[in-house]
Formats: sequence, C-alpha cells, structure tokens
Amino acid sequence: MEHYGYEETKKSVYESMRKLQTEYIDLMLLHQPFSDYYGAYRALEELYNEGFLKAIGVSNFYPDRLVDIASFADIVPMVNQVETHPFNQQTEAKKWMDKYDVQIEACAPFGEGRGGLFENPVLTAIGEKYGKTTAQVMLRWNIQRGVVVLPKSTHIERMEQNFNIFDFTLDNEDMSVIASLDKKTSSFFSHYDPAMVEWFAKMVEERKNNHDSSKEKKNW
Repeated sequence: MEHYGYEETKKSVYESMRKLQTEYIDLMLLHQPFSDYYGAYRALEELYNEGFLKAIGVSNFYPDRLVDIASFADIVPMVNQVETHPFNQQTEAKKWMDKYDVQIEACAPFGEGRGGLFENPVLTAIGEKYGKTTAQVMLRWNIQRGVVVLPKSTHIERMEQNFNIFDFTLDNEDMSVIASLDKKTSSFFSHYDPAMVEWFAKMVEERKNNHDSSKEKKNW
C-alpha cells in the first residue's frame, strides 16, 4: 500500500476492509521507505495489535532501511517484499532479513522476462534436465532458498504450471550455476537513485490530489 503517514494509513486500511467486506486483512505491507514511513508503520502496528491485520511488513526496504525499522519499531516487520530473481538475487539483503527473522518475499520473481530471462540458456538447460519450464525452475530455485514467491499470471495454464513445482528438487550444482547468474542490480530501477525518489514522491502527491478531487466531486 502507498502511505503518507499515521492518520492516512489508518484510513486507508479501514477503507480497504470496507471495500473487501471483511473484518481483517491477512497481510499489509508498506510499499516504500519514503515520506513518514515511521508514522505509517506505527499505524500498522496498532491495527495489528487490535486484530485488524493478521501480519504486517514492508516492501522495497533495503538493508539499511530494514535494519532501521527493525531496530526501532515495536514489531519487527514479518515480511519484506523485494525484487528477487536470478538476475537480482538479493543475497546480501536476504542475510540481513534472516538475521532479523524477516521473511523475504519475491517481487517480480520472473523479472518480467527482462534481459531474456525466460530464454536464458542456463535456465533452459536446467529445465530440460527436469522436464520443466524456465519459469518453474526460477520458482523452485527461490523456494529452495527460503524465498516466498507470488508469481502473477492471467493465463490459467501458466497458473497451473506455477503450482506444479513440488515434484522435483534442484541439486547443489543447479543452485550453484543459477547463483552465477546474479548481476546484483535491479532489472527495473534503483531505489537508491534520488531521481527515482523524486518520481515516487511526485506520483504519491498526484494520487493524493486525484483522490481529494474525487471526494470534492462527490460532495458537490
């Protein structure tokens, strides 16, 4: 979820529950460590303690920001969702998550196929070895590393393939070869880039203004 601070975050969660017609939400994540993320996370802590959220966490919190929030918040984030795929394996970030007992969750586990990931010869060869697709190899690789994966697809046959990954195990050689594919960089953009932070701040402000304008129209 996007966030602006304590009050806005609480309102957003209540509004989400109203739309979902439910009395609680299983997991709520803060999208980025920007703006008043401390106030926003404090709101999630309170909602968790009140039973409205069953689990809370963060997204795109890289090691410095994760250690920050884990060290000073009352509740250590239960999940941290970050871009994780063979070209950006988040090895160092995972070490810090493991240290603070934060579950790593893969965002874009296929990297949206950028850089020819689906056609990568290493992944293709491993897939042929087990009679699996490169997508299935990538999911199995992440799971064996202790990474939670939430692959997205609108095609029923691919959804079925994404579930069909528990009848094989990658051996140590496979895992080592895939590890060598790590480019240690995002396939999309750097969260440390000041220009990206400016873009995100502008996007949040525009959404906030659009939301306020929509309410004004309804009131009129």
